Amino acid sequence: MNITQLRNATLILQVGSHRILVDPMLARKDALPPLGFFNGRRQRNPTVELPISADSELAQVTHCLITHCQKGHFDHLDRAAKKWLREQQIPVICTPHDAAYLSERGLNVQPLPEDHHNPSAFFDGTIKTVRCTHGEGLVGKFMEHGVGYLIELPGEPSLYLSGDTVMTAGIRDFVRSQQPDVSVIPAGDASLDIGGDIIMGVADVIEFARLARGIVLANHLEALSHCPVTRSELQNAALSAGIGARLRIPKDGETLEFTCAQPRT
Repeated sequence: MNITQLRNATLILQVGSHRILVDPMLARKDALPPLGFFNGRRQRNPTVELPISADSELAQVTHCLITHCQKGHFDHLDRAAKKWLREQQIPVICTPHDAAYLSERGLNVQPLPEDHHNPSAFFDGTIKTVRCTHGEGLVGKFMEHGVGYLIELPGEPSLYLSGDTVMTAGIRDFVRSQQPDVSVIPAGDASLDIGGDIIMGVADVIEFARLARGIVLANHLEALSHCPVTRSELQNAALSAGIGARLRIPKDGETLEFTCAQPRT
């Protein structure tokens, strides 16, 4: 299994002949609006361009997987991505909740079954949704919470794509019970003009990595104006916490390879 980090939450999962684009934000730098107006956060998004390898990586994509996309969450599916998916007619796998929204935009939608909380067929293996909490309290009432996914394929490490979520009791219980071989989690400590955090930050990533025995990959870094955490800050914190060997913080455009024999400590 290979995972290529493109930018923010956008990655490409390669398993066998399948290349699955996850949560695509394909806009040019500064093409999208700010995600806050106070505290000096008027910068437009994304704050960086896609890596130079993006075109060649996208040319090999066979499927797309969406964790959430409604209520203005352009950092997981923006206008440029919708246009590209529509033109390429890439099959888009999503929850039943998002199926009508995506179909209305001309995408080639392949929704999971209505009972998507139980494992569903996914290529030669299974996929199961995991609850996301994209912010709690007041801010949580305005958010599109979406889902995470647990993907299990023969001969491949189990993979947990958390989607956008804060650390919750449900996430802790899931990690303790399932212990995915590889987990991809957001680490940018994003917040809006009101309310608290809407995704994990440094302390949450450290806690998650201590609960998990597998490899943890952190993204949602250095691409959006409301995500202040830097890669170097997170790496230094991981080394201080003694989990640096299991935390991966890929650069945009970097590809990481994972096998079933991941070390567990």
